[in-house]
Amino acid sequence: MTDHAVTWLTQEAHDRLAAELADRTGPKRVEITKRIELAREEGDLKENGGYHAAREEQGKNEARVRQLKQLLEHARIGVPESEADEVAPGKVVTIMFTAAGDEETFLLGSREESAHASIDVYSPTSPLGASLVGKRVGDSASYTLANGMEITVEIRKVEAYTH
Repeated sequence: MTDHAVTWLTQEAHDRLAAELADRTGPKRVEITKRIELAREEGDLKENGGYHAAREEQGKNEARVRQLKQLLEHARIGVPESEADEVAPGKVVTIMFTAAGDEETFLLGSREESAHASIDVYSPTSPLGASLVGKRVGDSASYTLANGMEITVEIRKVEAYTH
């Protein structure tokens, strides 16, 4: 069995994903199955575009169902315990890129949070996110870009996320 990392979700995101799962395993699954059956009744499946489109949609739906089940099974609601000035998932972080002097503020959270967040969301497993987790205001962190360039940032501010 694979060891899965915990994904931290807000209650709102958890509820939204659970509702999506219920829809995809209920009404949406039934609708797709009906479309496949209707297309089958048309005869020759080799040249039946509606049949092939419905089958493709069925595959995508079932893949998302598996993804949602796994995500919700390993999700925790809330944020991990951390000090007020410590970078952790669920916190809004302001950093300064030391070379350029530019500041950026973002939520350190899951991809599922980004769909409805009013702020940019970076994953705690991204190179930037991973370099920041556990650090505090005033600390510096470095991470490497895909092109091999190393970037250094300074943590300016850490605060709780409020939608």
